[in-house]
Amino acid sequence: MKLQYLGDSKDSFKWDFHDFLVDFLSFERLNIVLMMTPDDGGNHGSSKPSQYPARPEIIELCHSLRDNRRLTDLHRLPIVCKSGYAVQLHSEDHIDSGLRRRVYFDGFSRDTDQVVLVDPDNGFEPQKSYSDKHLLFSELDSILSQISERSVVSVFQHFRRKKFEVDFSEIRDKIHSGYSVAVYWHSLMFVLVARSLETRDQLIRAAEAYACQRPVKVIT
Repeated sequence: MKLQYLGDSKDSFKWDFHDFLVDFLSFERLNIVLMMTPDDGGNHGSSKPSQYPARPEIIELCHSLRDNRRLTDLHRLPIVCKSGYAVQLHSEDHIDSGLRRRVYFDGFSRDTDQVVLVDPDNGFEPQKSYSDKHLLFSELDSILSQISERSVVSVFQHFRRKKFEVDFSEIRDKIHSGYSVAVYWHSLMFVLVARSLETRDQLIRAAEAYACQRPVKVIT
């Protein structure tokens, strides 16, 4: 995740979908794990938030994020959407501190049913090598082991020059601690991982309900 990405069209999809998901599941928390990397001066993040047909309040929030570049404004998501959950920025005091990954992916709670949104630049580690732009499958396992049975992990996955159906199939084969579903639009996919088949079935219902309202595809 880079500050330059805040408020672009992928952000519109991200916040519109995750607000819907947390509300659909009646969870108490959206826990955002921001895997921050430095801005690179490129043109990624320049797309207008309105390029994704999110709700007007989401578009307005994304414009604010673009203007202010304040991560703490993400706390406003459930407020502007009039939703009943709270936003948490995981390890908020250490987001930009270069905290060791093993420590950063610790400290999750079993006490609250939550959606944990992990937000790397690129997504899951590729086959050959990885960098700070990727989430390791072992780190996903670690998060899943710390959260409640009903909680869900959602992972940002950027397009990798292969069809999302193919990419998701390969990702799913490497997920050993949970049951997965995916939702994608344009060049962005969210891989949703549940600890139980019951919660996975809820995710499918949520994703399909969302796809009835927005131009996204669901992979089950």
